[in-house]
Amino acid sequence: MHIVFRFFYSFFFTFSSLKFISVAKAMLQNFASKKQKNKFVKFPEKLNPLSIQRIFIVVVALFFTTNLLSQEAEKFAYKQVLKLMGTRFEITAVSADEQLAKNSIDSCIKEIQRIEDLISSWKPTTQTSLINDNAGIQPVKVDRELIGLILRSKKISELTGGAFDISFASVTNLWKFDGTQNTLPTEEELAKSVAKINYKNIIVDEQNQTVFLKEKGMKIGFGAIGKGYAANMGRKKMIELGIKDGIVNASGDLITWGKMENNSDWSIGIENPKETGKVMGWLVISNMAVVTSGNYEKFFMFEGKKYSHIINPTTGWPATGSKSVTIICADAEIADALATSVFILGPEKGVELINKLKNIECLIVTDADELVTSSGIKLNYYENKATKQTTNNQLIINNNQK
Repeated sequence: MHIVFRFFYSFFFTFSSLKFISVAKAMLQNFASKKQKNKFVKFPEKLNPLSIQRIFIVVVALFFTTNLLSQEAEKFAYKQVLKLMGTRFEITAVSADEQLAKNSIDSCIKEIQRIEDLISSWKPTTQTSLINDNAGIQPVKVDRELIGLILRSKKISELTGGAFDISFASVTNLWKFDGTQNTLPTEEELAKSVAKINYKNIIVDEQNQTVFLKEKGMKIGFGAIGKGYAANMGRKKMIELGIKDGIVNASGDLITWGKMENNSDWSIGIENPKETGKVMGWLVISNMAVVTSGNYEKFFMFEGKKYSHIINPTTGWPATGSKSVTIICADAEIADALATSVFILGPEKGVELINKLKNIECLIVTDADELVTSSGIKLNYYENKATKQTTNNQLIINNNQK
């Protein structure tokens, strides 16, 4: 249908242009055949047919060149879904150039794989694993990129009062969320593991480019910030290659830029933690990150109670009080870290923290299925006429309220 429309559109302009040329040509020939009495007008008494023909060739060329340049090439969204960093990534490039889009996605994938080889605590050969292996023994020289990520993580730890702490990794050995755990850790085990958690004991020497964990048994891990960082860096690579519109989605940790293929802003669905797979609301955004942390994907049940994978570094127990926390801001790394932090802090303290931060918003679904939002978010509702149910449809961000 689109092709047919464009054919008739082109035919119409061609026909109209020919009519314009014939009329204008007749006028010029008539004008040229008469003597010009106006002294201010200098025009030859006669225009030979060849001159007239050349004038019209130039006019036609200029007309069609301008018309073609004004029509932007049609864009398409090119996507690739794959497993990276142990989770599902969906990378989208919007472009009129298919090969450019595919090359940018490949570049994004390679960048994420490079980051995984730097920050993974599960791969024994990474610099992060080397830091952990030398805890309480000696400092380890690492790349400045890793030092930067650790320093930013420590700043978020200070901001959140320790709710975010990359040294929480010493607790993870006590919890498994792969379906194999059927008992709970003892209080003695939890107390021992929590004693190793303290971001202040991560010693960074920027001048010598080293990292040292002060106590034996300490471990760092980037599970609460790494995907957001990878999404940021993947986007950077795609933009450098010329992709002006796209999205990198790391299993719910996503960042957008530019527009969708239809030139509208990105519509991002916020999953309903009560009904997995269903959307409870939509965010219409551009050049923003959206990150959701929830207790509905990784968890295990014990004696009728749910224990999620988000661990409170103060107690060693899985955090409670919220079913999901969504953070909206311009940076996926910050959004990733704050989503975990707010989940651990709980709805009341979490919203209090976000309301103090400029250009950052949050949406929380509590354990009681209540919606709690920061001051810059407005909820729009609509009524389903068939069921007479009122449902949240759109979340509008207005940071001017802060």
